[in-house]
Amino acid sequence: MFSLAASAVAQDDLPQPDEIIRSVQDWMQDNLDEDALDELGVDKDRVQHFLTELRRRFQGTYVYDLNALHETATNVLPVLQQFEETRPYAVWLQSHLDYFEVAEELRRQTTPGPDKVQPSRPPNPSAQLERVVWVRQLEKRPMPPFAEDYVPRLKRVFAEEKLPQELVWVAEVESSFNPSARSPAGAAGLFQLMPSTARSLHLALRPEDERLHTEKSGRAAARHLRRLHDRFGDWRLALAAYNVGETRVDQLLRKSKSRTFDAIADRLPAETQMYVPKIEATLRQREGLTLAELKMP
Repeated sequence: MFSLAASAVAQDDLPQPDEIIRSVQDWMQDNLDEDALDELGVDKDRVQHFLTELRRRFQGTYVYDLNALHETATNVLPVLQQFEETRPYAVWLQSHLDYFEVAEELRRQTTPGPDKVQPSRPPNPSAQLERVVWVRQLEKRPMPPFAEDYVPRLKRVFAEEKLPQELVWVAEVESSFNPSARSPAGAAGLFQLMPSTARSLHLALRPEDERLHTEKSGRAAARHLRRLHDRFGDWRLALAAYNVGETRVDQLLRKSKSRTFDAIADRLPAETQMYVPKIEATLRQREGLTLAELKMP
């Protein structure tokens, strides 16, 4: 329900944020009992306000705007977990709560001392600072419950697709290795593939949604990541394109006359700015590797 257009994979054809907000509002009216919301102690007006903030905060490029969503997202999560129809969205939101936490920590890290004047709108944190904060955020995080089962199977698939096996940890960032995770924007499965991306990678959506199949979705994600790396020649850029779409990344690279993620990071959607460093920190935590140390088979 609280999915962001930027969170789905390679989404050049994503619905606009206004469309997502309207669809979520309609869904709530049709499916959620207001009495149940009251019993759970949730302020419905606050939920509505949270929805209307999606466009400005997540589609916007200002990372610090995310920290104000932390409390509301935490309070609404039990609502999504309560109803069978919304549990897939709760899985997605649960795996993304740390974006809000890191935004808060970044704000603390960049707040000047009492003897200095705080700018009314300080610039975005550097990509390097985000990498440092994400490492601290994840250093004590336990292994996701499903990882022990899925990681060996996915590593075999990635190796067969001639991709670094360590990149299977993208699934932790996308879904915490829970294949039921679903975004109302359309992304689904371990690797949060959008319908158009899935079809382009020869995954069927009907009668069975193959995005929910471990090996098939893993193979599709591996092929997609390999193609993006072939195009951009850099894992940070490839992962940014996986998150926000290659057209957006390509346009920013042309405008900046650069070929690095750090050069364009502050103009990417806020979620994408944080997504790439989170993957880097996850690789370091799970495999003891950086993106630069990944080796193609």
